[in-house]
Amino acid sequence: MGMADSTDVFVIGGGPAGLAAAIAARQQGFRVTVADGAIPPIDKACGENLMPEAIVPLQQLGISFTELECQALLGVRFLAAGLSAEADFPSQCAVGVRRTTLHRRMAERAASLGIDLLWGTPVTSISREGVCLGGPTVAAKWIVGADGANSRVRRWAGLEASRRSSTRYGFRLHYRVARWTDRIELYWARDAQGYVAYVTEDQVCIGLMSRDPHMRADEALHCFPELEGRLRGGEIVSRERGAASMTQTLKHVFCGNVALAGDASGTVDAITGEGLGLAFSQAIVLASCLRSGTLNRYEREHRRLALRPSFMARLMLLMDGRPWLQRRNLKVFGKRPELFRRLLALHVGEISPRDLALDGLSLGWGLLTT
Repeated sequence: MGMADSTDVFVIGGGPAGLAAAIAARQQGFRVTVADGAIPPIDKACGENLMPEAIVPLQQLGISFTELECQALLGVRFLAAGLSAEADFPSQCAVGVRRTTLHRRMAERAASLGIDLLWGTPVTSISREGVCLGGPTVAAKWIVGADGANSRVRRWAGLEASRRSSTRYGFRLHYRVARWTDRIELYWARDAQGYVAYVTEDQVCIGLMSRDPHMRADEALHCFPELEGRLRGGEIVSRERGAASMTQTLKHVFCGNVALAGDASGTVDAITGEGLGLAFSQAIVLASCLRSGTLNRYEREHRRLALRPSFMARLMLLMDGRPWLQRRNLKVFGKRPELFRRLLALHVGEISPRDLALDGLSLGWGLLTT
């Protein structure tokens, strides 16, 4: 599709967050244009598991996968120092899917809706008149910045003010290896965490996280002998990709007619697996606000959506770098599996932190007496 002189909504950034915002806006009846300097499918370091609460907004956007393109993930398993704890998701499975598959499906959906997709088209600036593409300017009523954690749109709009937690560093690889789990597995060690999620029947996504900026994937994998053993003999089938991870909260996520979405609007540590689900939910709320003609509600809803994932990130990262706490927690969860089930229910939004208050007292008592 050719470039139009004007549009209702111009989305800068054509990754999953940008395409979700574009699709949701198109479903509200807007003319929509998306621009990205890259050519799809766009890959990046990502855990590649869609948590249960991400599935509903993805379905609302009209995105689905074939059985061969994804894998059902029934629950979560924690492993540390020879101990383990596991629980099923309360009502709906998570889904493991390659980032490139997700992006391709979303791009196909956007194209089918008549969204103007300008791939290989960098945006050089924004103004009151619209969006500059290095020469021509496309007039736009609304501009959405979905250009990632290092967003230029955020800087152009004067929305840089934020609070950040400490940074962690991650690497992602894929192995072709016989399937050994139907869960998301999280391996804990003193200086690193390992994440496992199958994305096809015989292909597993391995994520490795550490606070050490100098640690590389092979070093981190040595921290997890059990996981390393399972991967031995497996074929590496993707290029190693790295990324930084942090929790970043912006003071504001819109200014005038410019709104931010996805990682451009703030991030939650990758340990939660919530990034994509947040982006999809933000997109639906944002489109509704655009239809109403004001972005004030978007900022309130954006903050509300981030509360639980941010809380869970802080809670889970208490175990980071504390092997004694990892062992004690897993011992408590082993003796009282209902506690782990309730924590997982909180993670996916099935219960509130208030509902978990008494369980927190039980966990604290268990830590003291284990």
